[in-house]
Amino acid sequence: MLAFAQTAGAVSATTRKTEKVRLVAELLKSRPIEEAGIAALFFSGRVFPAYTETTLQVGGALLWQAIAEVSGAGEAALAAAYRRHGDLGAAAHDVLARRKLQPPASSSPLTLPDVVSRFAAIASARGPAAKLALVIYLLARASTLEAKYLVKLMAGELRIGLREGLVEEAIAKACDADIKSVQRANMLLGDIGETLRLAAAGRLSDARMRLFHPIGFMLATPAGSAEEAFAGFPEAAVEDKYDGIRAQAHIGPADDQGAPGARRVRLFSRTLDEVTGSFPELVAPLGGFSEDLILDGEIVAWSSLIPGETAPGALPGRALPFSELQKRLGRKRVTPAMMRSVPVAYVAFDLLYAGGELQIDRPLRERAALLDQVFARRAPVASHPPAPRSQSRLAFEDAAPAPLADAAISAQVLRAPAFRATSAEELDRLFDAAQARGNEGLMIKDLASAYTPGRRGRAWLKMKRELATLDVVVTLAEYGHGKRVGLLSDYTFAVRSGDELLNVGKAYSGLTDAEILELTQWFLAHTLEDRGFSRLVEPRIVLEVAFNAVMRSDRHSSGFALRFPRILRIRTDKPVDEIDTLDRVREIFQQQSSLTALRPSAGLPQGGDDENGRLGQGPKTEGRQRS
Repeated sequence: MLAFAQTAGAVSATTRKTEKVRLVAELLKSRPIEEAGIAALFFSGRVFPAYTETTLQVGGALLWQAIAEVSGAGEAALAAAYRRHGDLGAAAHDVLARRKLQPPASSSPLTLPDVVSRFAAIASARGPAAKLALVIYLLARASTLEAKYLVKLMAGELRIGLREGLVEEAIAKACDADIKSVQRANMLLGDIGETLRLAAAGRLSDARMRLFHPIGFMLATPAGSAEEAFAGFPEAAVEDKYDGIRAQAHIGPADDQGAPGARRVRLFSRTLDEVTGSFPELVAPLGGFSEDLILDGEIVAWSSLIPGETAPGALPGRALPFSELQKRLGRKRVTPAMMRSVPVAYVAFDLLYAGGELQIDRPLRERAALLDQVFARRAPVASHPPAPRSQSRLAFEDAAPAPLADAAISAQVLRAPAFRATSAEELDRLFDAAQARGNEGLMIKDLASAYTPGRRGRAWLKMKRELATLDVVVTLAEYGHGKRVGLLSDYTFAVRSGDELLNVGKAYSGLTDAEILELTQWFLAHTLEDRGFSRLVEPRIVLEVAFNAVMRSDRHSSGFALRFPRILRIRTDKPVDEIDTLDRVREIFQQQSSLTALRPSAGLPQGGDDENGRLGQGPKTEGRQRS
């Protein structure tokens, strides 16, 4: 473990990617294969392989308590260390260096297999008290440098400037393997440690797709106009952009405990987290596919009671606003009443795996044809709440819908219609029609493009509503006023700049009372520092915010402030590493600056915040954290 920590420190100290790769490769070559596999896993920022979906369930508050216990440092000393670094691992290093009781020199060194064993015990422990005891034991046994990186790993925030792609490069370098073969094997397996073992044995070609392990989603680039989008490529598929959550559906044979002929279905969000439990009524209709598949699509709130278009291929019904779907998100238990009040559909638009093979290298036109064939072979079923197998039954999708109050719980799986456009004017008409159907806008996709997991390029373009928005992460929560006294309802938020989070604004409007109450409970449980009126919180809650303008400002660490920001929604489907960047803020600022010369200023002082027109309320919320 010490060698890993020393290498992690050296990696963090250099900004050169080639040097980072060299340092990791040297460590991987120097360790036995078992330890090298664990080191590769840890360098990727994970404590368990991606395919297992096992988590420690250890939050910042618990780690804070464990560090305080092991170090003997008071709350003030630990808070001061955190303020200096903005990183809990670095803060732990500071206070543990001054602890009175260091690990005894006679104790055996902490090895990487030891750490894996301890992490497994923490993950399986029930309740915060049991987990806390195990974390304290691990930190007490570790040296100061080891403890720094143990805390970083447990917090899920390694932050040494080493993304998983560089670890793949290090594996290729250490094992003298082809980098593309390493990348593909890791994508198929969802286990970078196993990828290293195959690379070391010269057996990367043995890697096979592991169903029920999500792969990265292909991402789209915004297009500012129909002209820009239409100029992207000579031949394109045009689809509605649905206002839901992106979801990958894995469909395969049931495990040994399943009923004969039963199908196993799992849904994964864009953050690669499983969300099947939030949408149980989708399991049966997706199980209507008799072949093993991975689909890419969107889960949307859906009403079949609202007539859809009558054109050939049109969908039966229409999507409901995202605010409806949001009622279903983040719930540990979805009741039948909730399923009835917010029905959903899975709208599939791509096919990633079929016929026992990945299809992502095929051009979109071929994947689309295969998807059409798959839907043509699918049994037309809808779903219902899970029931004992002896009582289970299937309801056909084309049954006449009952009034909503009496409707059986059902969900639909739909093939997203695709159109063609031959001019920018036609694309504009398709855009207007998509919005008339209640959808966000359009997706324009190159028919010759392969599916590139986890990458954003210009093979997919998106045209959305003409509304300036940013995806940001909350860094600090403040207590509200009036009817919001006692609630953390005012949120300072940040964008990314490299490995840093830089605050860019503060908003308090746009969420419901129920959402504010739920967020208050979350922030109280994930507080890094209690500042009295406000709380520095773990940067994990992603919001989509709209605003009127971007201004220069010395109030926030980004150098910018948003004018009149309001929260559009909580982005539970988006990870923190995919929020918008400072470069995007600058781009919006420059675009609007070119228009400012053409019209009078709105009159808000340069550098004045405030975002919500509430100058001076509450303490100054400036802060800088690393993402």
